[in-house]
Amino acid sequence: MEIKEFIRKEFNGWGKYERVIFPAILIFIIILSFVMHDNKIALISAICGIGYTILAGKGKISCYFVGLIGTFCYSYISYRNAFWGNLALYLLYCMPMQIIGIFRWRSHLDKEKQEIYKTCLSSKKRIIYFLSAMLAVICLYFVLLSLNDANPVFDSITSIFSILGLLLTVKRCMEQWYVWFVVNGLSAIMWIGAYMNGSNCLATVLMWMTYFFLGIYFLYQWRKEIKSNS
Repeated sequence: MEIKEFIRKEFNGWGKYERVIFPAILIFIIILSFVMHDNKIALISAICGIGYTILAGKGKISCYFVGLIGTFCYSYISYRNAFWGNLALYLLYCMPMQIIGIFRWRSHLDKEKQEIYKTCLSSKKRIIYFLSAMLAVICLYFVLLSLNDANPVFDSITSIFSILGLLLTVKRCMEQWYVWFVVNGLSAIMWIGAYMNGSNCLATVLMWMTYFFLGIYFLYQWRKEIKSNS
């Protein structure tokens, strides 16, 4: 497929409100970030992160290309703010999973819409994933505590739940949006604390707050589509 044709198909299937609201969100964050003299890498991370969430929510494979750039930037600002759990998560897990996601989604694409086929987990698998994640959170908490992490409670929860969320994203499961609801809410609180303590990361705070509301929106959209298809 030619690049021009690929880009055209990536913007197929967008509602008239989505075509206005999604770009408006990005423009607002860019303007506010420049007004507040925010860190430019944090701004790039925010733009790529929000772009990734929007494209993933629409089931577009291009989300992973944008996500790779955002992963590099977010790893850097996590390092600068001593969030070691988030740093390890993005470098050692998110980056490889973005690449895996490209190939997994390519084999489950609706060629007509250029969007993935969406799925959901059984009740049994939901319980298994949740209990496994909570056990991992407890283990990681004590590791981060020994490393003098800036916020071991939130960092351990957001790190482990992000691993689960990205896994469910690659597997095209609707339940990812429940997981991201927790991750995005706690991450927003964590970065608000960093901002209040002098970190120049307003764009990152806005990024996580935007993720939170986008997650709610796409949960509704995925549930509606899966129900309609079934």
